[in-house]
Amino acid sequence: MSLFSDLKPAANAAVPWTAALLTLAAGVMLLASAATPSEPLRFVRVMAIEPVLLVELSHFVSSVLGLILVMLAFGLRARLGAAWVATLVVLIVAAPLSLLKGFIWEETAILGVLAVAMVPFRHAFPRTARLTRMEVTPGWLLSAACLVGGAGLLGVWSFQHADYGEMPWWEVMASEDAARSLRGWVGAAMALLAVGVWRLFASAATPPIVGEEDPEFQRVRAILATAEVSKPTSNLALLGDKRFLFSATGDTFLMFGVRGRSWVAMGPPVGRRDERLELLWRFRELADAHAARPGFYLLEADDLPDIVELGFAIQKLGEAAAAPLDEFTIEGTKRGNLRRAWRKAAEEGATFEVIPAEAVEPLIPELRAISDAWLAGHAGGEKGFALGGFHPPYVQQFPLAVVRWEGRIVAFATLWPVASRTAFSIDLMRYIEAGPRRIMDYLFVELIEWGREQGYAAFDFGMAPLSGLDDRPLAPMLSRVGRLIFDRGEEIYNFQGVRGYKDKYDPLWQPRYVAAPRKWAIPLLLADVGLLTSGGMVNLAKRPSRKGDERPDPKS
Repeated sequence: MSLFSDLKPAANAAVPWTAALLTLAAGVMLLASAATPSEPLRFVRVMAIEPVLLVELSHFVSSVLGLILVMLAFGLRARLGAAWVATLVVLIVAAPLSLLKGFIWEETAILGVLAVAMVPFRHAFPRTARLTRMEVTPGWLLSAACLVGGAGLLGVWSFQHADYGEMPWWEVMASEDAARSLRGWVGAAMALLAVGVWRLFASAATPPIVGEEDPEFQRVRAILATAEVSKPTSNLALLGDKRFLFSATGDTFLMFGVRGRSWVAMGPPVGRRDERLELLWRFRELADAHAARPGFYLLEADDLPDIVELGFAIQKLGEAAAAPLDEFTIEGTKRGNLRRAWRKAAEEGATFEVIPAEAVEPLIPELRAISDAWLAGHAGGEKGFALGGFHPPYVQQFPLAVVRWEGRIVAFATLWPVASRTAFSIDLMRYIEAGPRRIMDYLFVELIEWGREQGYAAFDFGMAPLSGLDDRPLAPMLSRVGRLIFDRGEEIYNFQGVRGYKDKYDPLWQPRYVAAPRKWAIPLLLADVGLLTSGGMVNLAKRPSRKGDERPDPKS
């Protein structure tokens, strides 16, 4: 009994792959059987006792079921419970059809044995997703297309070499048996086309979170206020577009967004350090149970050991800039331009103030006017997921840095504090053209001084996308492509301008990463992150209604 218990986990791990391979083989067998000539003596006996229509229908349906088994093999490999049920149903239906189409009892026996062998292993297919959530990859579709095409070629070869006299194969194809095989092959090909079209357009519904309910923000606020481990970007939990997983104690959360089949965690867990790894595993297991692609976006170097523990592939995204506040100064020749911009703005009447969160609400109408004017000059609409947008309930969650000129606000930024005061950052930044030039430089210098007074260790300027990627011959392909885009993609995005703007503050550049279970899934994950952040294709394609300020956005 002890030996059986020890071997059970290994057996359960092997069952899905074994069942998938055997089901694939059964599907190929049915496709090949439908495309090749019937055994003459058996077929004559079947025709003597069955209506022709039943023979034709059995032959056609058996071919289509063969393709269905090929597709279901993918679901079995992914351990979908629905695929296990569907495979048993198809096997039970296909087994008698092999007798009806030509008394091929060998096929019936094989299908029956496979069905019986799969019955005891329901527990090896624990994933609860529906078949419509089965992720049929382009590679799997290509493989299935090759199998269907191979079955058709096998049929052509078989009829050409069958004992039908000296007729050429194109005349043989006109015979009843050849026509029957051709119909079966075409049926399988049409079924494959239908699956391919479904795969192209289908988007799985957002799955519910098993055993979890969307929490009240008060619970999230409480964790953010006392978190042992948090980042400035952890404040995106208050944006209102995330789903949450909580630790057993309720002291730690992980936030994530869902788009199609991608579940994307926005950074690592927030809260207690000793609960992080367990929460990461829960996230992966929950995504696995829903047949989703889990991933992590905007990870830091100290997050990677836990991500490696999950077996994820990792790719560098770019680098983030953080300026240590105890070392920063605007004095000296190197920062002469920055110092002059700050002084000039002050001389022209600019003033700086940090308004506490509880006092922000009366300013919302004035802030909205600035935000609308800023958006009119920039591509895209309001952001989400990885960037904040101007949503009054969200803006009112944070302290607000404002710059006034001639008695009115001309620039503002929402501040992201952290409980540990290791760093603070800004999220939403909006400004109008009125007022002194280089008003954002003035804002940043004042913010750095404010942060130093508040006891923060560093000011986080955010990430420079694709910065710091290598283009060496042996570097990963994604890194080389990213470096090429960084060097030559200025028409798409001001990559080098963003890096250069932040560089003048002499920050420490730290790498940022994305992670997914497999390397090939990372581009899909990044595409979904882009759509989650932009709010969909409509906002992504939105162009500015007027010429925007050419200065780089420091938070990009």
